[in-house]
Amino acid sequence: MPIRITGLNSGLDTESIISALVSSYSYKTSKYKKAQTKLSWKQEAWSTLNSKVYSFYNNVGKLKLSSAYNMRTASVSDSTKAKVSAASGATNGVQSLEVLEVAKSDYLTGGKISIKDASGAEDKTKTVSSASTLSELGYTGTGTIEVTNKETGKTTSISVTGDTKISDFVKSLSDAGVKASFDEKNGRLFVSSAKTGTENGFELKSKNADGDKALLALGLAMTSTVSDTGAKVNDDNNWSAASDAKIKLNGAEYTSSTNEFTVNGLSVTALAKTSGEISVTVATDSEGIYEQVKDLLSQYNSLINEMNKLYNADSAKGYEPLTDDEKDSMSDTEVEKWEAKVKDSLLRRDDSLESLISSMTTAMSKGYEVNGKTYYLTSFGISTLGYMNSAKNEQYAYHINGDEDDSATSGKEDKLLAAIKEDPDSVAGFMQQLATGLYDSIDKKMKTSTLSSVFKVYNDKEMASEYSDYTTTIKKWEDKLSEQEDYYYKKFSAMETALAKLNSQTSSLSGLFGS
Repeated sequence: MPIRITGLNSGLDTESIISALVSSYSYKTSKYKKAQTKLSWKQEAWSTLNSKVYSFYNNVGKLKLSSAYNMRTASVSDSTKAKVSAASGATNGVQSLEVLEVAKSDYLTGGKISIKDASGAEDKTKTVSSASTLSELGYTGTGTIEVTNKETGKTTSISVTGDTKISDFVKSLSDAGVKASFDEKNGRLFVSSAKTGTENGFELKSKNADGDKALLALGLAMTSTVSDTGAKVNDDNNWSAASDAKIKLNGAEYTSSTNEFTVNGLSVTALAKTSGEISVTVATDSEGIYEQVKDLLSQYNSLINEMNKLYNADSAKGYEPLTDDEKDSMSDTEVEKWEAKVKDSLLRRDDSLESLISSMTTAMSKGYEVNGKTYYLTSFGISTLGYMNSAKNEQYAYHINGDEDDSATSGKEDKLLAAIKEDPDSVAGFMQQLATGLYDSIDKKMKTSTLSSVFKVYNDKEMASEYSDYTTTIKKWEDKLSEQEDYYYKKFSAMETALAKLNSQTSSLSGLFGS
């Protein structure tokens, strides 16, 4: 924008005069900018709400399936021996289980090692640590130790010298695919296979005589003698061989490299051997189904209450988005409150929102037939509190009679849980149809059209087009405003120039007469 210096000769407040002359154009420009800002806020409000509707839509879609209600629970007569859980495909009833063997890793507990003096005897004045070298343990050779990982079939060679630290050796073992650690307090190395099962074990052996000596110094020798010297190995190391887990379920035997088994809908974790058979009881998970229904209603209530609040918001008549000049004349708190007033009312009495609310509440209030009998939510003690007893904007929220978490209905008879225990199939059949009806009601609103995109419950395309139109209109009025301002500034500039000449001529005449 060019720098304009006006009113020097006329003494007029040209800026104010021109501003008044073009005020109609300024008003139009400001009007459309405010409308565009308000539209952008409405787009944001709808986008936020649409995300919540879409999330609910997806969750409800999962509850259309029978598997969502085909829940099972499993209990074990001796939980110290096994853990059992049941999937939807498990058969109700009592089954027999026997744990014959638990899966174990190859496990080597090293013999106790210590710092040696010059004679090779234990130096009790010094304590062995991870930083101790093999030479401090009495080893001075150059050996090779091989670690074979049975799971991968890979054999790794580890070179050791007198300068090798215990921590270096532990790291080399770990790099070879086995678990290794050194307990400084007890002076022992511990080595085990990374996984349980006979196929996942490991072998630790020397490749030469010096390797034998190194294993002896580390307390890990697997034989009672060292090949080239015949020296005896510490006998306090211990080897525990890997094993597979074995169970017998209903008389049939199963084997696993882990302690986990999956058989006919049952997931079994073997914990310890049994001295005989223990029992596994599978039953319908009534509490699980109850919580599934409760969770659906909780999600629905949260969404429908929010939509009602937006639809019934207080009017913001007289409030519009603020211009920069208007914001400058207000405090930050005042601006925040003003804009919040506008934003809170953006979806008030919105037709798309009203249609969505109506569609969802209709689906929830309908009756659905199961085995020739029509059920409603009220059939299971689930209903709204009514307009007179509901909190503001919560007239469509559903409450379960007897729900201990709901103060409004906790004291009533819990018909839902009783129905699940008595006839879970009918409850599941009804809830499937209810979920399907609710899902379909939202799905229809999310169909793509000339006004909206797929998975949108509002006219996002129409709003985007309207926003673009505002951009064009605002540009047009900004150009008109600029043209008018330039026109008047040129006029006033010409006047100032004429006044300057007149003043100059007057000064000249005054000078002549004065002389």
